[in-house]
Amino acid sequence: MLHSPKINSESEIPKYKQVVDLFVSDIEAGIFKQGQRIPSINETSEELLLSRDTVEKAYVYMKKKGILLAVRGKGYYINQVHTSKKFKICLIFNKLSNYKRSIYYSFVKTMGNKASVDVAIYNYDLDEFDTIISNNLNHYDYFVILPHFRNENANISEVIKKIPREKVLIVDRFLDELKDYPVVYQEYDKDIQTALLCGLELLRKYSRLNLVFPQSEYYPPYIVRGFRIFCQVNGFENTIIDRIEEAEIQHGEAYIIVSDDDLYAFIRKVKQKNWTLGKDCGVVAYNENQVKEILCDGITTISTNHEEIGHLAAQMILTKKFERIKSPFQFIQRNSL
Repeated sequence: MLHSPKINSESEIPKYKQVVDLFVSDIEAGIFKQGQRIPSINETSEELLLSRDTVEKAYVYMKKKGILLAVRGKGYYINQVHTSKKFKICLIFNKLSNYKRSIYYSFVKTMGNKASVDVAIYNYDLDEFDTIISNNLNHYDYFVILPHFRNENANISEVIKKIPREKVLIVDRFLDELKDYPVVYQEYDKDIQTALLCGLELLRKYSRLNLVFPQSEYYPPYIVRGFRIFCQVNGFENTIIDRIEEAEIQHGEAYIIVSDDDLYAFIRKVKQKNWTLGKDCGVVAYNENQVKEILCDGITTISTNHEEIGHLAAQMILTKKFERIKSPFQFIQRNSL
């Protein structure tokens, strides 16, 4: 007989999985011992007021997992008491990029062998995002979501609320309408101001600051707002540039570049002019990676710690201490400024 036989008919979790969870819970609590015979399928069916097929599905599942041993003519027995099941986790990204990979690898490394992790990409599209969620509600223990969309005013929260709240962890962006959900977040507008302030004296060498911010790639618009506030407060002439390929770079000016593609195009232009970064013009790149450490004798960056984001998200799941954490942001000075 199960210790606390309770099936939630309203739950998104299939009933047979709830049966499995009840047995696993009792095994881990020491109520069922290794080698002990458990109630028959019919007995459990009557106890839980479930169909025989549902309970049989649960028993077959536990047998495949090695939790139960079936003995012909006698019934089912506890085969192992170390049941520590792996979490099934879905990481839902808006796109693949170097910094998303950093989050993924750090998350997976921290989870270790305690989870199997799948990645789904929705390409900034709310309908694709909705489809991913709707088709997988019952397949995962947790959904770790990076919510960035073409339409920043899209009703993101209504889709996310389809998932049981205890299964959701938001990463990278704080959503006011989901302010009670656990999150590891950046404050894009404040982060860029704080980071650029660390390099204020170096930036003052330049007559103008230019933010290269590609509109077609759906970067958070809060970056632009933070840049403009920084320039206004500190008295910098400033310009927003869509794509560096279409712009003429200017001597004596500094460029804050969000996209890696734009950064590489900018460096090509600098080399064509035989200029020296940090002397003839300056550049600050968004998002740190190992390439920027060695490229052109070092590219100055402003960046959150992507590995730390992945680590903190995984730690929340492992410890079940779900909270709201601001991701650290930093200015890394190198020779390009």
